[in-house]
Amino acid sequence: MGIAIQGYEGSFHQVAARTIFGKDVAVVPCATFSALVKKAENKKESAGAMMAIENSIAGSILPNYNLLLRSSLKVTGEVYLSISQNLLVNKGVQLADIKEVHSHPMALLQCLDYLEKNNWKLVESEDTALSAKHLLQHRSKHVAAVASKLAAELFNLEIIGPDIQTQKNNYTRFLVLERAADVVEDPLANKASIYFQTNHAKGVLAKVLTQIAKFDVNLTKLQSMPIPGSNFKYGFYADMEFDKRKKLDQVLAAITGLTNSVKIFGVYQKGKMQKG
Repeated sequence: MGIAIQGYEGSFHQVAARTIFGKDVAVVPCATFSALVKKAENKKESAGAMMAIENSIAGSILPNYNLLLRSSLKVTGEVYLSISQNLLVNKGVQLADIKEVHSHPMALLQCLDYLEKNNWKLVESEDTALSAKHLLQHRSKHVAAVASKLAAELFNLEIIGPDIQTQKNNYTRFLVLERAADVVEDPLANKASIYFQTNHAKGVLAKVLTQIAKFDVNLTKLQSMPIPGSNFKYGFYADMEFDKRKKLDQVLAAITGLTNSVKIFGVYQKGKMQKG
């Protein structure tokens, strides 16, 4: 069974999957994140998933937190992948031949400083990797695509402009997702992702944060999200790092009385920075 990814073969989701599962990992492309979660939940369709959750420049992908909250999946790992955008062409094509550049609108935006130096027409597409695939299929001499190095490798394209993104220090965090029934907690786990709601009494969030600090657990992310159907009430997604599992258990016990509900998305090893 393959790993479900958002996008097509050659996408950064596949690059992330390779860093975790190895170069030969099979992938199950999904058009949307919602479809990705459904594929990941079905043991007949996948062995789990890789899902982008935040970017160092653009911030959190908020809808994905809600997808996780409603799913039966658990976070079992993560990776921080550097996003390297590249200008790809069919073999033999020169810069002077290019008239159009196709890619996902976010990728075009990330490379705008480079692209605007040339008088090229920028054409938005559904996916970076799909743009690369179409480039090969149409054998065009006047069209280029912005995509990953992996896309260039898979579709036998040349990288005529490497690392053309404006912000060179650009990372996306990807989560490894597995079905809860299949998860065996990693004994070397040192990070946890949770969701909690409070009763919104005065100072209650500060009390929760105090308990986290009290047991020497490092809060690395706190993300508020509106609770659907409420009048401007919020739930909180939190990432916490710890050196002993006991400390996490102490925090969870301490905040139980301060929260209406707590859901543990996963307990896993902190991810490393990887090149895209």
